[in-house]
Amino acid sequence: MNVSWHQLQKLQSVLHKTQTKRFAGKRKTPKYGSLSKAFSDSQLQRFLHVIDSGKFRLLFSYQAQLGLRIGEAVRVNINSIDLETREFTLKTEKAQVMDSLLIPMQLFRDTIAFISKHKSEIEKAQGYLFYADKLRTKRPEPFLEQDYVRNRFRHYVRLAGLDEVYDTSDETNPNRSARHLHSLTTHSLRHYAITSFAKQTNGNLVMTSRFARHSDPITTMTYISTRKEELYKEIDNAFGLSQAIDLKSSISKGF
Repeated sequence: MNVSWHQLQKLQSVLHKTQTKRFAGKRKTPKYGSLSKAFSDSQLQRFLHVIDSGKFRLLFSYQAQLGLRIGEAVRVNINSIDLETREFTLKTEKAQVMDSLLIPMQLFRDTIAFISKHKSEIEKAQGYLFYADKLRTKRPEPFLEQDYVRNRFRHYVRLAGLDEVYDTSDETNPNRSARHLHSLTTHSLRHYAITSFAKQTNGNLVMTSRFARHSDPITTMTYISTRKEELYKEIDNAFGLSQAIDLKSSISKGF
């Protein structure tokens, strides 16, 4: 398609105005570059170990193993789980389309055990696995509220000694104070799941994108985290080896 310079400038102006209007008044957060937003294997073990609630341990495990967004996790319903095939059907939070995932065997066993133990509560909650405690909330929805889950997540992260603040946000609203930006959030569990899946499939971006339920593989790439230690090791291997070869060559020439 041929576009004149005048048309291109006009298009850029329209896009700029659209973006400005879309993000007007929203919080501005700094980019975190290569900072990993995913749990490491050891961090996840520490995190899950301190959780004293079977409900929250199972909920966060669904995020860490199936890469569910928090809005998808709190809405897990037993009617969406095929107990014969272990297939879990869900409506994706972003694309609003129906999709399916296979529940790993151990997570499936934990799910069945949880259902057996809390059968009456789940039935009262219309089948929602992560039912809300009616004594603590007056919401009409029978499943856990997302902000409450985030608060419990922050509590357990602190309990595990994993809470780190890497920066603060720039608030556009003068009546709001700066907000701490934490390295680990509930979404870090989704980052962990996608990164782990990518490693298990030897970096197969198409399969990983399908697992993450992203329409664009480029989006998936932003989720695949490289730990700082892994990055440093690869830098050392790449450049250290090159320098060693050069040094060996120069020494050989000297003799």
